[in-house]
Amino acid sequence: VEKYRPQALSELVSHRDILSTVQRFISEDRLPHLLLYGPPGTGKTSTILACARQLYREREFGSMVLELNASDDRGIDIVRGPILSFASTRTIFKKGFKLVILDEADAMTQDAQNALRRVIEKFTENTRFCLICNYLSKIIPALQSRCTRFRFGPLTPELMVPRLQHVIQQEGVDVTEDGMKALVTLSSGDMRRALNILQSTFMAFGKVTEENVYTCTGHPLKSDIANILDWMLNQDFSTAYRQIMELKTLKGLALQDILTEIHLFVHRVDFPPSIRIQLLIKLADIEYRLAAGTSEKIQLSSLIAAFQVTRDLVVAEA
Repeated sequence: VEKYRPQALSELVSHRDILSTVQRFISEDRLPHLLLYGPPGTGKTSTILACARQLYREREFGSMVLELNASDDRGIDIVRGPILSFASTRTIFKKGFKLVILDEADAMTQDAQNALRRVIEKFTENTRFCLICNYLSKIIPALQSRCTRFRFGPLTPELMVPRLQHVIQQEGVDVTEDGMKALVTLSSGDMRRALNILQSTFMAFGKVTEENVYTCTGHPLKSDIANILDWMLNQDFSTAYRQIMELKTLKGLALQDILTEIHLFVHRVDFPPSIRIQLLIKLADIEYRLAAGTSEKIQLSSLIAAFQVTRDLVVAEA
């Protein structure tokens, strides 16, 4: 993942509109405070690091850029101490501004965020702040209004595939077409996750096929889900329960994953609308109960029961 991290702005594969805006800010030397947010693995940290590399030469980097992550201490005393002193000191011999990068800013306490507002305002002349976070709602409004916000959405398959292919070529990995599809599907727009799955599957199996990718991530195969659905709709309760339990134990599947996959299938199967609505409500309930940490066996029975009731309703309507 780090080996193929984009080094320059031109190497980033997605969010062209954001990149061109940032590029213009840099070339006109009018970079505002930035707030980059969005799900993990979509290029937020890479973007700001590429900006920093473009702004500063290698040897100025240490004195001009302060990068703090969630793993570093960023409590109120750090904001009032090191960050304040870094921001308040002028750079000798060099015009331009310093850069403070606060990665995973949503992990900062309310107090630290509040202390930061004043710092940002006071030293705008010679320091730019860049906050990076996954959840915008965890950043106080006062900080949001002081920054220019950019949302990094999940990457589309069209953007991910060329990049993955580049890595695959460089590393000499054997990947089948369905393996590639599985990678993109399972990573759901997270480039870092896609590369991690690719690497672990290759290490484990030596060849990246759909089956191997699903096995490596412990995700239920499409064929398994189709079987489960078939059993739930066409077998009697105890048979369905026994077969699904066997499959679950054999493959080590989590009910949560099965539920997510089945939900997609429910939308594809042709149920009458009123019946489908009832079924989806039940699935949502089961998901909620699973998240609360209930027994998987009971929830599995509940899932099968929901489908059996649906089946009986469909038969009754017909």
